[in-house]
Amino acid sequence: MSGGSAAPKPGEPGVRAGRAAGPGRAFAGVSRLFQSGRLLQDGSPGGPVLRLLVRWVRRPLLPAVRLWRRNIQLRVVAATLLMSLGVVLLLGFVVIGQVRNGLLEAKEKAAQSQAAGGFTVAKEKADSPAALGGRNGDEESGRSGRNSVNWRSDLVEQLASGGPGAFNVVALSPDGQDAASTSRAPRVSGGVDFSSVPADLRTAVAQGTGTYETYAQIRYTRATEDRDPEPGLIVGKRLNDANGNAYELYYLFPLTQEEQSLNLVKGTLATAGLFVVVLLGAIAWLVVRQVVTPVRMAAGIAERLSTGRLQERMKVTGEDDIARLGEAFNKMAQNLQLKIQQLEELSRMQRRFVSDVSHELRTPLTTVRMAADVIHEARADFDPVTARSAELLGDQLDRFESLLSDLLEISRFDAGAAALEAEPIDLREVVRRVIGGAEPLAERKGSRIRVLGDEQPVVAEADARRVERVLRNLVVNAVEHGEGRDVVVRLGVAGGAVAVAVRDYGVGLKPGEATRVFNRFWRADPARARTTGGTGLGLSIAVEDARLHGGWLQAWGEPGGGSQFRLTLPRTADEALRGSPIPLEPEDSRRNRESGGAQELKESAHRLASVPTQPRVDRSPLQATAGPPAPPRATAAVDPAALPGSGARVVARPAGERAPENGPRTTEESEGSAPSAPQREDTIRGR
Repeated sequence: MSGGSAAPKPGEPGVRAGRAAGPGRAFAGVSRLFQSGRLLQDGSPGGPVLRLLVRWVRRPLLPAVRLWRRNIQLRVVAATLLMSLGVVLLLGFVVIGQVRNGLLEAKEKAAQSQAAGGFTVAKEKADSPAALGGRNGDEESGRSGRNSVNWRSDLVEQLASGGPGAFNVVALSPDGQDAASTSRAPRVSGGVDFSSVPADLRTAVAQGTGTYETYAQIRYTRATEDRDPEPGLIVGKRLNDANGNAYELYYLFPLTQEEQSLNLVKGTLATAGLFVVVLLGAIAWLVVRQVVTPVRMAAGIAERLSTGRLQERMKVTGEDDIARLGEAFNKMAQNLQLKIQQLEELSRMQRRFVSDVSHELRTPLTTVRMAADVIHEARADFDPVTARSAELLGDQLDRFESLLSDLLEISRFDAGAAALEAEPIDLREVVRRVIGGAEPLAERKGSRIRVLGDEQPVVAEADARRVERVLRNLVVNAVEHGEGRDVVVRLGVAGGAVAVAVRDYGVGLKPGEATRVFNRFWRADPARARTTGGTGLGLSIAVEDARLHGGWLQAWGEPGGGSQFRLTLPRTADEALRGSPIPLEPEDSRRNRESGGAQELKESAHRLASVPTQPRVDRSPLQATAGPPAPPRATAAVDPAALPGSGARVVARPAGERAPENGPRTTEESEGSAPSAPQREDTIRGR
């Protein structure tokens, strides 16, 4: 059998499909409208409608996204399910394709064999002498007419009787012949609509002599309306009837059984694939759970260890890698517990030693103080050298007593015995008392203490004694290290916080000193003498006082630009701080001045560029009498309620820049504290 031009198989498009206008394209058009901004209120892509829509879509997805990020077991199981589903789908497509091809090949072979036998029978019947012959001439003429009319019908019935339900037979006259005549009318079996034969197949059969086949939809006539169109295989060939006239004979083989078999295979594969995907997901969940559970247990125990529960340990079972991890974790926790206990014991011994020594030194110090007072009172009777020695003895005893008091106070903080006696106080009164006590020192240094922001009450629940001690330390340090320049004390209140900032204009803070700012007995310049008898513990005690209130003690400084120390306290006890009403970096810092000058130059250039050209006028007399240009004002925008950040800043001096004559200065030892201990970046200035 010769092969002909085959039509596409079921499911394979024979004509290139165009793009249909469906809901997908409509949604894409709406999306483009949103992206172009034509549906927004303000006509811009970032308008309020789009932002509202994005927020509305993201809100229900946030819990799922948070769970996805925090649960590694969920991610592994989901990835396993997706990959398994992809493999099952790929395998299903391959298997279904193989089964489909096999069923169609088997059907084609059976159809070709059946059609070849039918075509042979039809040819033999047309070539048989008895097809039109008769016994006598009169009877021959009548029988010839009857055979010419019924021959095709008999042939179709004879061929269709060989496989009822398996195939149908259609006999058609070639195109262009009189198909309306009785002898040339279409002959069909099984109620098949002869228009089921495609036109391209009829053209191929009419022009060739071989056998042609194609896949098409088999439709049925109105007499069989209960039968829907079904896919089928059509095999056709051109033959000659008993009168020698050409006609087309077609076999129509329905593919119903093959379609049912393919659907059964698809259902079986879908059920098996779903079962396999669920089974693989369950297996992945069990396997990952065995790995993730010890990790979660270790994370929980690590969190409890960080809270101080050092006795927590992991439960170890087996001898696998997870068990070895648990054993190593337990050993690490045990060693940490031993080290921490040793350090706690050592710290306890040190605190006890400092406390005992401080208490034990009080009695001999009292005796020495009494003897020194007697000697000091009688120094007028001594020679100058001995009198000077008596004065030095009294000064050093005063410093020794201050040091002893500070050591006792530090030992109370270390032992956790410091108590806060909070009551509503007005910080303006505390500042006035501190300034009154520091006035003699400021007069000797040639400094002036100015107060800003005291127009309104600054009330907070605090311990007046401790706050006064902190502010006295800050003000005295600013005066001592201000090198005769002004000291500015600024008060502020906003929201749930109050703040006091002490600004001096000394030599500034050097880079790298911020990391050692809260160390006890640390000094910015060890070679510098203590003219006021400081002990080196003032800022350490001030920091502890600020923490006891739940507040912050922070510092800022720059070389040649002075320093500023800020004490921030909550207005009510046990209230968490969220910001400070006074910025940590002052507005007259070097960086703010430079940024302010650059901003002014930019605005001036913009104004000059926007002003039209004017006729030039000679104004040299005015220019000659003009004074020197005013320095740029500090216009840096600082959020008054900004969070403190690291708690301190040290700005390095640019290379080659000299400190101004009357510019700001720094302090050698500055008090400062960030909200947390690792963020301490202030510089201590000892008392």
